[in-house]
Amino acid sequence: MTHGGHDARATAAPAWWRGDRGAVAAELALALPAIVLVLLLGAGALLAASRQVALQDAAADAARLLGRGEDAAAAARVIHEAIPGAGTAFAPAGDLVCATATLRVSLGAVISVPLRASSCALDGGR
Repeated sequence: MTHGGHDARATAAPAWWRGDRGAVAAELALALPAIVLVLLLGAGALLAASRQVALQDAAADAARLLGRGEDAAAAARVIHEAIPGAGTAFAPAGDLVCATATLRVSLGAVISVPLRASSCALDGGR
C-alpha cells in the first residue's frame, strides 16, 4: 500500500536488522581504546629506538675520546650533552678502552625500558 506515492514497506528495515541498531557504535566504543593504546605503544617504541641510536652514537664518541687519551670527565660530558640523564661507565679491555651509556625510557606511565649501548676504541693515546 502506498501513502503519498511512497511505499512504507519498502523503507522499513527487516526485523533481523532492527535488532542490531547501535551495534557499530558499541563495537567502536570497545575497540577505540585498544587502537589508541597500540598507537601510543608504537610511538613509544619509535622514541625508544631513536634514543638507542643516539645512545650508541654518544658511547662511540666517548670511546674515541678515551682512545685518544682524553680523560673520563670529557667522555662523560660528551655522553651527557647528547643524552641528558644518561649513566656512564668506562673500562679498559686489553688494548681497548670501552664506554658504556645507559638510560631508562618510559613508554607511557607504566612501562619503562632500560637502554644500554657500549662502544670500544683502540687505546692508542696512553
